[in-house]
Amino acid sequence: MAADLRQFDVVVLGGGAAGLMCAAVAGQRGRRVVLLEHNGQVGRKILISGGGRCNFTNLHCGPGNFLSENKHFAKSALAGYGPRHFLELVERYGIRWHEKTLGQLFCDGSARQIVEMLLAECARGGVEVVVEARGVEVEREAGRFRVRCSAGEFEGESLVVATGGLSIPKMGATGLGYELARQFGLKGVATRPGLVPLVLGGAEKGWTKLAGVSAEVTASAGGARGVVEFREKMLATHRGVSGPAVLQASSYWRAGEKLVVDLAPGLGRGVRVLDGLRRPGAKRDAAAVRQALGGILAQRLAELLTEMAAPEGLAEGMPWGNAALEALDNRLRRWELEPIGTEGFDKAEVTAGGVDTDELQARTMEARAVPGLFFIGEVVDVTGWLGGFNFQWAWASGVAAGKHC
Repeated sequence: MAADLRQFDVVVLGGGAAGLMCAAVAGQRGRRVVLLEHNGQVGRKILISGGGRCNFTNLHCGPGNFLSENKHFAKSALAGYGPRHFLELVERYGIRWHEKTLGQLFCDGSARQIVEMLLAECARGGVEVVVEARGVEVEREAGRFRVRCSAGEFEGESLVVATGGLSIPKMGATGLGYELARQFGLKGVATRPGLVPLVLGGAEKGWTKLAGVSAEVTASAGGARGVVEFREKMLATHRGVSGPAVLQASSYWRAGEKLVVDLAPGLGRGVRVLDGLRRPGAKRDAAAVRQALGGILAQRLAELLTEMAAPEGLAEGMPWGNAALEALDNRLRRWELEPIGTEGFDKAEVTAGGVDTDELQARTMEARAVPGLFFIGEVVDVTGWLGGFNFQWAWASGVAAGKHC
């Protein structure tokens, strides 16, 4: 045995939300735990989340708020540790919080309070936290896991992989978790950027001229897999569209599919924006169309939509026919965008896909075929909606593994 080999009960790889929670829970039940983080500090993604205030959970969190090849997998962990459990922990540490729209909970102060709370919980359990642990290699022998890295060699009977996904590589994201899953024979679901802005091109590139303009919409995606829709803000960007509605829908969108947007979700089903232009004597040229659309949308957006929907060859001051008005009215409620791609993992908030949940026990997060090996958090094929759901999955999966590793 190497002289510098250090023995533990549990080795946790990754000092993000899931890893910190798991290490704290395992340590507090008497396990000797070491947490290895390859960055120079733990919780970097926590610190930048929610504009620096950490949207740490969502009061309405349930299995239906997650995307996975197995839509039932998250039920067990979420039932064992829900939003109220984490909120009790936050309040125990005197961290003030507030609720924003749709059940989203944020710190009144800084996200750093959440990281400090998790580190305090780790300290309560005697967890040793090691940062700048780079170049991780893992092997398993005689039922124990040996981890070699720049910080030394560590061995434990349990190994918890909480290394996150591929999103935001500038924060240190790597594919280590997926490599370890393959090393131990676990299948994976193809990864892709989730909660990510979409890029427009071709004839739709005109949307990019509206960068900074937003509108409340209902955005839907999903195609033959089942359409999912989200009513929130859409934001035009220099490359395409973003905003909460688009980010939500992006996790369900696939290359080659359309993103369908209702640009007037506040109107009743039978209400049509351009009805006034059909009245006898009403002006119905492009200026009148722009004015009508401007009653419900930002003026620059109204101008773009009018331009894109104008009958071909019709001069600016010429009247629109009933068919053209009808077509635009219908299109406003179902405007089909054809994204040419996403802005990739650089701009994605999460990674969709990951370790196949069929390989894991839902109650414990342990690999079925490899006793003592656990995968938690973003590395697993469980992806939450925008608004605190991914943090709740990190807490819940971390607790599930922490109780059994």
